[in-house]
Amino acid sequence: MDYLNAFWVGGLICALVQILAEKTKLMPGRIMVLLVCTGAVLNFIGVYQPFMEFAGAGASVPLLGFGNTLMKGVKEAVDEQGFMGLFAGGFKAGAVGTSAALIFGYLASLIFNPKMKK
Repeated sequence: MDYLNAFWVGGLICALVQILAEKTKLMPGRIMVLLVCTGAVLNFIGVYQPFMEFAGAGASVPLLGFGNTLMKGVKEAVDEQGFMGLFAGGFKAGAVGTSAALIFGYLASLIFNPKMKK
């Protein structure tokens, strides 16, 4: 049942974002920022963690999950460091995911020889 919940929730998130992209004039970068900020806000009000427990990877893998991870890191850092945790917490929490994206993106560029657009 965990796989089924992850599948339909992740698919629903993707479908809603696709509808948002097609029906509005929002650029993809703004949609991605909107998703990250929505995940952070949902974590702040306390509804993202129960949602993630229900949906598993369907809720933690999309950009909503990245916003949730950043906010969780900020909360922990503020508890430990006070005001300075606002600046350090997001970097610490998101470092592994960001590093992995950079490393695998670089490796993919070596393997597939990308070409510049003209």
